[in-house]
Amino acid sequence: MRIGFIATRLHGTDGVTLEVEKWARVLTRLGHEIYFCAGELGGYAKDGTLIPELHFADQSVFALSQKAFDTNPDDDGHALADQIYSRADEMRAPLRSFIRSNNLDLIIVQNALTIPMNLPLGVSLTGLIAELGIDTIAHHHDFFWERQRYQTNAILDLLDTAFPAKLPNIQHVTINSIAKARLNARRGISSTVVPNVLDFATPPPVLDNYNQQLRTDLGLSKNDLLILQPTRVVQRKGIEMSIELVKRLELPKSLLFISHRSSDEGTSYWRWLKREASVMDVDVQLIDHMIGPVRETVNGHKIYSLWDAYLNSDLITYPSLYEGFGNALLESIYVRRLTIINRYPVYNADIKPLGFEFIELDGFVNEKSIQETRILLNSPDEVEKITAKNYQLAQEHFSVEVLESKLKELLANF
Repeated sequence: MRIGFIATRLHGTDGVTLEVEKWARVLTRLGHEIYFCAGELGGYAKDGTLIPELHFADQSVFALSQKAFDTNPDDDGHALADQIYSRADEMRAPLRSFIRSNNLDLIIVQNALTIPMNLPLGVSLTGLIAELGIDTIAHHHDFFWERQRYQTNAILDLLDTAFPAKLPNIQHVTINSIAKARLNARRGISSTVVPNVLDFATPPPVLDNYNQQLRTDLGLSKNDLLILQPTRVVQRKGIEMSIELVKRLELPKSLLFISHRSSDEGTSYWRWLKREASVMDVDVQLIDHMIGPVRETVNGHKIYSLWDAYLNSDLITYPSLYEGFGNALLESIYVRRLTIINRYPVYNADIKPLGFEFIELDGFVNEKSIQETRILLNSPDEVEKITAKNYQLAQEHFSVEVLESKLKELLANF
């Protein structure tokens, strides 16, 4: 089959971009031809079809989002809906051209029919899928009803029509059992759960001459701990718990490194975190400028991969309040690093029951978790035992082989 992926962004190290690469790799191995289309392209998708207005940061798209989700929305959303539909009509032609010029048999829409970061795109895709009757898989990572920032809006009818669309030629994929149940309860839409995965059959990378310099570049000595928060700076990541954890560990250097950008959902949370960290005398550093999809040298400075950051870390902090699944959790398992997590709902429902072991928080940093962290940081043999068990479980439940089996089932339905 000729299969096209459509998304707002296919570049960088966000969860959607990473997951699309895994899907594309599996589908290519199964003999399909893959095409990409997004508002930002890079890495594996760099030669795809670029339609800038598909990006959620497009000026007109962003302005519509601000109007739609203002904390004091206009009581009458009809005028706003008209603007969204008008912008959607403008997007339809280049999207139609992408589908027709590549003679696509199937499109896989990645989160663009799920979270309303680009309202016109969701509306445009809904109309286009109905118009062309093209077979579609809608891969849902984050529904609008799962995010507080989308709860107040003036366009609920539009959201319930296009996010996601309910059409006979769309197969829906959710990434956890909670999302599957809520989609069915809220919209009467059935879906297939396909968890996020990693290639656990391939051993992880190792420390080498290139990435061993990262600790030095970060100003760390041999005996300093590298504590890594491998996420974007958004409020649901619970980074304040990581800061408190670092403070209460009472290390010689109270340092926390954050791997991803701080601007995806505004900077107010980042500014608040810096004030909190200053009060606690914790040095919180963003290192997103040093981390990229691939290793390279830019203006004489090394750019490291996300794996390089993981491999240099002594402790991973992942105290998320909510996750659709938890890519960073799989990544920490893959590199066999000691990890502390907050028991977010999907972890409780779909991951913990499988037997995984982590240092756990229950919405706050307690003394028990501090003591457990201290003990394990000084018990490498015990950490090796725990991380080896987690790796084996992940290989069984969240491997590329599991993804391949799921994708075969989905394609067979067409």
